[in-house]
Amino acid sequence: MRRAPVVLLCGSILAAIATTATPVASAAGQCRAGQLRAVGTPTTAFAAVARGATATYRRPGTALLTTFPRLNGLGYPTTFSIVGAILNAQCEASWYRVKLPMRPNGVVGYVRPANVAVEKVTTRISVDLSRRELLFYRAGSLVMKVPVGVGSPATPTPIGRYYVNQRITVADAHGPFGPAVLGISAFSNVLTDWTEGGPIAIHGTDEPWSIGRAASHGCIRVANATLERLFALTAAGTPVVIHP
Repeated sequence: MRRAPVVLLCGSILAAIATTATPVASAAGQCRAGQLRAVGTPTTAFAAVARGATATYRRPGTALLTTFPRLNGLGYPTTFSIVGAILNAQCEASWYRVKLPMRPNGVVGYVRPANVAVEKVTTRISVDLSRRELLFYRAGSLVMKVPVGVGSPATPTPIGRYYVNQRITVADAHGPFGPAVLGISAFSNVLTDWTEGGPIAIHGTDEPWSIGRAASHGCIRVANATLERLFALTAAGTPVVIHP
């Protein structure tokens, strides 16, 4: 996806979250310090939003991976997807294990809980490339099932497990991206020299004939009217699974 002009940042980013809604909850005495516990269920995920410049590590506290700014290159709050937590003896998270919006696709790292705000997410997206179909779920229930355009054989859409890491609207609703873009934490495997490193997104299109075809540069295209509805329903941090 080439850079689109940003006119509005959408979605509410919480400054803090109540203890009862934190991603890890266990009775005292049931945890061992240093234990890694998976976070999330098939119907619930958790997003971590950077409070400021946020260091990420290959391992907790050692081997600095990279530091993300509070806002990414398009001005949207840097968002990670929490997949695990390192617990202390009080069953509190001392580190979050997170998916990162960077190359290589699927890379994970660790961030300090104090450096992020946590948001609960109950939406998820599944994309079937062979059927050229997108399914949108909320709280485990299917809400939308729509046809999509996918990457061409020369510029395929990368398969894998990702998440929505930014939500932006664009200046020209009738342009190549339609009215808005749902950026996901995946990058093209072939278009490495594009702006922002060739990120993949779900967006509208000014070529409605391409819906249902393998015709994009790797992004997932939906009809503009569908994109508007999908954009309104999809929270940052929403898991996105792309199947072959």
